[in-house]
Amino acid sequence: MEKDSPIPVKDGPILVYATFPSRAEAERIGGRLVDDGLAACVNILPGMVSIYVWQGKRQQDEECAMIIKSRATLAAPIIRTVRSLHPYENPALVVLDIAGGAPPFLDWILSQTATPKAGTP
Repeated sequence: MEKDSPIPVKDGPILVYATFPSRAEAERIGGRLVDDGLAACVNILPGMVSIYVWQGKRQQDEECAMIIKSRATLAAPIIRTVRSLHPYENPALVVLDIAGGAPPFLDWILSQTATPKAGTP
């Protein structure tokens, strides 16, 4: 396990929250995650404003948020893939366990991510 991308203990459904500088970047990377079988689905939420401090300076930028639906054992490959393709030096990536939900939907997430493509980062 990578020290900067911990994997949740169980192999159940997870969400990964990420941000991107543009809708085009989010679509490019989100499409790759789905095509590689690392994500069952990604939701891209454009029009977000982020205010933060980076390298000692207050910043304010328009960004897109992405919610990535996947499984716990794919958390580290998702983080590696996003980091390898992302234009930010330190992209926001947070893994969230799912405590519950509609069983057919959660089963769909697991079935869609059961066999990721070989060779994913």
